[in-house]
Amino acid sequence: MEQELTQTIDMLCQEDARLVSVREKAGHVSPRRISADFAGLCFVVTSQQVSLASAAAIFGRMQNLIDPLTPQVLLDAPALMIEAGQSRAKQRTLLALAQALVDGDLSLETLVLMDGDDAFKHLVAIKGIGPWTAQIFLMFGTGHPDFFPAGDVALQAAVGHAFGMEKRPSAMELAAIADRWQPNRSAAALLFWAYYREWKGRTVIPVLEPTK
Repeated sequence: MEQELTQTIDMLCQEDARLVSVREKAGHVSPRRISADFAGLCFVVTSQQVSLASAAAIFGRMQNLIDPLTPQVLLDAPALMIEAGQSRAKQRTLLALAQALVDGDLSLETLVLMDGDDAFKHLVAIKGIGPWTAQIFLMFGTGHPDFFPAGDVALQAAVGHAFGMEKRPSAMELAAIADRWQPNRSAAALLFWAYYREWKGRTVIPVLEPTK
């Protein structure tokens, strides 16, 4: 997986010379994955608008309290999400997600087989699952290669700084910039998260450990 990512970034740098200096400053870019199951998607929901450390702590408590972490077990004991520290909004999202899976309105296994656009549409149809959550899960869970979460503030800041822009690009502006990196936008996002890490001295990529 790491060799494939390196080769993809090589190709991106050949196609867009601006990325050469970005890569030099970014240092090592690691592939990362989360489980492409209910627990993995729960972790991404938990990661919305909180630090990676906070997400890891809340999700860890949730896994300890709701064991096994499956849609039906969560539906049977929703109060345990409060004890884990999930916000009300995230509790509602996780309940809607669990219900959709139990009812058969959503199949995470099927998402792997879909093209990116169709998989994205299936996820955002669930109340509370927005573009960022869907894109992050499809990038790191199912391994779709062509997503660039333009609403991610760290990516906006990284691209704006790397390209010498006067202000941080908006989500719409960043999406337009990232169009050039199709069909490998996921690798480009990893590159800019690594750039942000070296620039700011902290990791913001919303998943935990690199794949071994």
